[in-house]
Amino acid sequence: MPLFNSQGDGSEQDVRPELRDSPEQEGERPPDEYTRLLPNRVNSTRELLSPDDPAVSPYNLFSIRFLRYVTLFFTALTFLWWVILLVSAFATPPGFHTKGSGFFAFGYTSLTLLNMFFTLLFFGVPSKSVRILAIVIAAFLALDAILLASVQKTRYEEGWVGIASVIWALLMSLWSIITDRTVQWGKAEEEERLTGRAESRKSLTEWLEVLLSSIGYSVMVVAVALITLAIILRALDAKVAPPGKLYWVDNEKYRIHLYCQGNKTDENGKTVTTVLFEGGEWPVEHGLWGFADNAVKNGSISRYCFADRPGLAWSDTAPSPSSAGFVVDALSEALAKAEEGGPFVLASAGIGSLYSRVFSARHSHDVRGLLLIDPLHEDLLGPGAAPGRGFWLWLRGVISPLGLDRIPGAIFKGRTSRDRIYGRSAYQTGKFIFAKLQESLVLNSFTKRDVDSSRQIQERDTPLVVISSGRRVKASDEWSAKQRDLTRLTDKLQHWDIVDDAPHEVWRTLEGREKIEKRLKKMVQK
Repeated sequence: MPLFNSQGDGSEQDVRPELRDSPEQEGERPPDEYTRLLPNRVNSTRELLSPDDPAVSPYNLFSIRFLRYVTLFFTALTFLWWVILLVSAFATPPGFHTKGSGFFAFGYTSLTLLNMFFTLLFFGVPSKSVRILAIVIAAFLALDAILLASVQKTRYEEGWVGIASVIWALLMSLWSIITDRTVQWGKAEEEERLTGRAESRKSLTEWLEVLLSSIGYSVMVVAVALITLAIILRALDAKVAPPGKLYWVDNEKYRIHLYCQGNKTDENGKTVTTVLFEGGEWPVEHGLWGFADNAVKNGSISRYCFADRPGLAWSDTAPSPSSAGFVVDALSEALAKAEEGGPFVLASAGIGSLYSRVFSARHSHDVRGLLLIDPLHEDLLGPGAAPGRGFWLWLRGVISPLGLDRIPGAIFKGRTSRDRIYGRSAYQTGKFIFAKLQESLVLNSFTKRDVDSSRQIQERDTPLVVISSGRRVKASDEWSAKQRDLTRLTDKLQHWDIVDDAPHEVWRTLEGREKIEKRLKKMVQK
């Protein structure tokens, strides 16, 4: 309701009865909580309010109300950005593809959203402890922005999406500090105006709100500190150069790491057969790389190549979704740019056999043989594509920026950069988790369709060797039956070896390594 009436001479007359000399003299009703909401600042004879009166509020000031509306707007923008990044993990919108995992950008945006939520929830109860914690958060975020932007690899992997996310988190952290301090000023201003002095006491409810907000900001301080340590580890890992070369694929969207070792021709100038390795659940560098080097030293093979699938080791992540067909297309493009035309013998393990089979079907004229090491059958993709596994991978990816496993591993267990890039700690990194999430999302749909199609067009006269894990064959009749079925991929099965006591990664045992090397030697020398 109007608090003042304008007079014809341009002056304003206060119509509230409590601001006049005496309500009884004027014949007006006694003041109530509505008529004394905003007393006249100039009138020193007004009735002062109790500090607990609901009319004593910083929301009386337009500047405070405006500040809250702007905070609501920023929160809405942050939530929209958060939704876009959430969707990007499953289907990448145009322009939002990052060469890394995207989980750091999502983590910063989640942190920002939580910050804005606490700012709005405890907007009317400013707290010095919250401002101090917010300043600490802003300092860490400023350091993160500097680290991400100054290190070429992290800047490349995060792209504009990651850099924009951390800068927005920093700006909103500064905004929460400004907001809290302004509300404190407005609260003191209104208390002094309406009660005669700034109130130093807090109610039990206010103390509870201060406690909850302080706990929330303390958790955010710990989270951003862990993220900073994880970024420092990433900066250290960036110093390790890839052994091979990186090739742009898929219309220059991302790069595939390809490594080759050995001469393309023998002493007579004849082109040698190249063994093209494909890793299983792990990158080729984790186990098979050492095996391949030993095979060259032993003279069993003359040359080999391997490429990291998108998101593994040194390769960039691909836009989602990414099926076996997309991955094989990227590998084919990288090989073409590297002028690697074969002929090839494809040696693959576990889930990697799916990719090799698709490659063999699409490049049958360049493939001289298939060697499958305890391969995964397309009828057994269900567990790997289960919704529960996909959710667990996504959840692991969301918390991966905190480095809860990588940081202790580096400090207390001596894990090195190579361990985190392709070794025993690789599964802890956001890129690796994101690649596995992409794989899981389409494993029983697009990838299965690609593999089923490849079986129909596979050249029947391609030499084939299957080497199975004795442990898995003994443990599961279904696995054994599917291994037998894979021996029928072509009409030229040369050997089906079951290596006793060998694990899924058959080359981990001496007998397994010898068996694989022996079969490869025979295939490349034909």
